[in-house]
Amino acid sequence: MYFRLTTSEIRTILQGCQYTLRLVGSSKDYRRLQLSEHFSTSNDVVLNDAFNILGEVVDAIVQVEQFNQQGESGHGTGN
Repeated sequence: MYFRLTTSEIRTILQGCQYTLRLVGSSKDYRRLQLSEHFSTSNDVVLNDAFNILGEVVDAIVQVEQFNQQGESGHGTGN
């Protein structure tokens, strides 16, 4: 199945995922699970890592959008 999403929709979905991860991560039950000696992931990642990664992806999308807007407005790409 293929969905056509705009850049704005992609950014909004990713930001929504970040918000959801923040909610889960702040729950007392999740924190208790993560502190358990039996809690383990293959790469030692935790929920906050996923939150931060999504933030970086959203930031990169914003940078591309800004670059594209500058190119479309004829201001060039120089710094």
